[in-house]
Amino acid sequence: MGFARAACMTILFLLIIFFLSPSSAVDIPVVSHSGRRSNVEVGFIFQTWLSTHGKSYVNALGERQRRFEIFKDNLRFVDQHNAKNLSYQLGLTRFADLTVEEYRDLSSGRHDNEPIQRARRVSHRYVSLPGDQLPESVDWRKEGAVTAVKDQGSCSSCWAFSSVAAVEGINKIVTGELISLSEQQLVDCNTGNYGCDGRGYMDISFKFLINNNIGLVSQIDYPYKAVQGNCNHNEVHLLVVPLLNTHI
Repeated sequence: MGFARAACMTILFLLIIFFLSPSSAVDIPVVSHSGRRSNVEVGFIFQTWLSTHGKSYVNALGERQRRFEIFKDNLRFVDQHNAKNLSYQLGLTRFADLTVEEYRDLSSGRHDNEPIQRARRVSHRYVSLPGDQLPESVDWRKEGAVTAVKDQGSCSSCWAFSSVAAVEGINKIVTGELISLSEQQLVDCNTGNYGCDGRGYMDISFKFLINNNIGLVSQIDYPYKAVQGNCNHNEVHLLVVPLLNTHI
């Protein structure tokens, strides 16, 4: 189990470090390079990357050199991947000076020594019935029911992002309108999910929204800050999408 989890984290890290950014595109695309880059060329790319992200290091010489070596290894991975001419290309995001272990520590707030007891409910609501005519697959991105890629930053609020994505999708299916909704609202207001601590669940989010009859407001009205703050009740009243029990 530990090995499988570590492998999953490694794959996730590589996808995020090289492919994803808040704007759903890589920050610095890397021109295909089949050979080995010189230190001068890598140094220039590194400096460009530092300027792009406003990065600096406290221990200027020692820390900068260590980050440069990590960056160089990550860039080599990008070059090796892009040389294969697959269906997608990699680039460099703001995480490109981190190792897999560092990114894991940064993004994972889950405390495995603190088990959470939860009662699981089994639902048969979406089980297909005899005679149902169902497609082999449905890509909700093509149906316009998925918003652009979002970035949770160093806050372990994946539970909020998955909850909001589900509500965004069902709202599009029911109303025909796709609205980017607020993860920060859940992080601040749904205290039963522990904010940025990584111990949240979607069903707790849904019950919170239904039981309090508040639904979700838009991302614009309640923007994401990647830290847990006090619930902004003034913004919560700017309801955009109500969540009904019939939706889940």
